[in-house]
Amino acid sequence: MDKKTITVFTPTYNRAYCLHQLYESLGRQTCKDFLWLIIDDGSNDNTEELVKRWITENKVEIQYHYKENGGMHTGHNKAYSLIDTALNVCIDSDDYMPDDAMERIIVKWKSVKDKHNYAGIIGLDAFKDGTIVGTKIPEQIKVGNLIDLYKKHKVRGDKKLVLRTDVVKQYSPYPEYPNEKIVPLGVLYTMIGADYNFIYSNEVYAVVEYQLDGSSNTIFKQYRQSPRGFAYARKIHIRYAESFTYRWRSYIHLISSSLFAGDIALSFRGVNPLMTLVAFPFGILLNLFVRLKIRYK
Repeated sequence: MDKKTITVFTPTYNRAYCLHQLYESLGRQTCKDFLWLIIDDGSNDNTEELVKRWITENKVEIQYHYKENGGMHTGHNKAYSLIDTALNVCIDSDDYMPDDAMERIIVKWKSVKDKHNYAGIIGLDAFKDGTIVGTKIPEQIKVGNLIDLYKKHKVRGDKKLVLRTDVVKQYSPYPEYPNEKIVPLGVLYTMIGADYNFIYSNEVYAVVEYQLDGSSNTIFKQYRQSPRGFAYARKIHIRYAESFTYRWRSYIHLISSSLFAGDIALSFRGVNPLMTLVAFPFGILLNLFVRLKIRYK
C-alpha cells in the first residue's frame, strides 16, 4: 500500500456518541490520500468497539491507538510520535471535514514551491451553518507567520493548522505533569509560528462544534486543576511575547498558576525574577478572582 501524504489525527475521550460525524465525512472525501489516526485517551464508552467495526468496513484507512487517560496534550504527544506522513492535521472528535477538504489541502500543498520554507498551511474553521469562525484571512496576503496573522492582520477566531510532520518533531513534546490533564496546545503553534512562515488559505478545512463539556467552557476549573501546565504555557508566552502588555499579562497569569500549584518558586524560574516580583500583587488578585469564579460558577 502506498504511503499516504497526510494523517488526520483525533485524540478522543468518551466521544463515541459524536465521532461518527468525522468518520462519515472522511469516508466522503474526494481524495483518499490520507489515513486517520485515532488516539483513544482512555475512553470507557464503546469507542474501541465502534472503531474496530469501522476498520472492518474498510472505507477509510484507520490506525487506532489506546492509551491511559492523560488529557488532550498527551494525545497529541502520542500522535506526533506515531505519525510518519509528510503532513498532519488534528480534527477534534466533535468536528468533521467538508467532503473536498483533503483534496484542497493536498492540491494547495503540492502547488507550494520551496516547501522547506513553510511549516504548513493555515486554513479556516466554519460552523455547521457555513459561518466562518472568526474572520477570513485578508485575500492580499498569501504567506506569513502565525503571530502576524492575529496581531498585524487582525484576523480573529480559531484557524485550522495543517503541519509538516518533520517540523513538529523539531520541538519538544508537551510536558506531562502528574495529576494534571491540561497543557494549552497553542504553545507548540506559538513556537513553530515564531520560526516558520505558513501558506495562508481561505478554504474551509474543518466544520466545528463546541461541546458543553469542551475545554472552552471549563477554563477556570482548568486553571486550578492544571497549574503547572498553564505555568509552562505562560513561560512560552513570555518568551515569544510581541508586546510588553502581553508579556506583563503572562507574568500575572504565571504567578496565579504558581499559587494554585503551591510552588511560588515556579513563577521565578526561567523568567525575569524582577518582573515576577513587580507583578506579584496582581497575580495574587487574579488568583483570588479565579477562585471566586469557580466557587460561584
